[in-house]
Amino acid sequence: MWGAWFGGQSTQKRKDAPKKAILDLRQQLDMLQKRERHLENQMAKQDEIARENVSTNKTAARSALKRKKQHEHSLEQTNGQISMLEQQIYSIESANINQETLVAMKNAGKAMKEIHGKMTMEDVDVTMEQLREQHELTQEIGNAITSMPITEPIDEDELEADLAALEQENLDEKMLKTGTVPQDTLNRMPKVTNGEIKGKTKVTQEDDEEEELRKLQAEMAM
Repeated sequence: MWGAWFGGQSTQKRKDAPKKAILDLRQQLDMLQKRERHLENQMAKQDEIARENVSTNKTAARSALKRKKQHEHSLEQTNGQISMLEQQIYSIESANINQETLVAMKNAGKAMKEIHGKMTMEDVDVTMEQLREQHELTQEIGNAITSMPITEPIDEDELEADLAALEQENLDEKMLKTGTVPQDTLNRMPKVTNGEIKGKTKVTQEDDEEEELRKLQAEMAM
């Protein structure tokens, strides 16, 4: 228990170490930047004093320029220190990001391994084949449903017979009501002359001609 607790503290310290180092460096950087602004102000002030006394008091002007040079030297050192601190902050941040990225990638690898578990490519192939079979079955069922007629086809002859029967019923009703045959029914009936039916007369004439032809053939044979 104690080992796990101390081990946990050690791990947490390692995780917090980069953050603490960056925080200390930023505090030092802030102090140096303030010193930088102070030295720049002092240089500007000594330059102004030197300009004011260059004609009237050369000794004072010389002293002001000397102090300005000292401030310039300190400013150069301060600028160098600022550059070093900025580089160190950048390096630590980059190293910390790299480490966190590596840890995240390791965790992702473990998670993927747990997700895949005992899954193999053979399992994937079997599953995909089953999906393809079910898809084909779905298509076949859909085609069967859409191609199969829901009602039986209509018999055209039966339809015509029903229509003729309906017309006959309608005709019978009219005859019962009026006692006469409708004119449209008379128009559909075959016409008959006072004598024999023309069709029958024509058939009789053809029979007579055939009889005469047979007689003539018999005479020629004698």
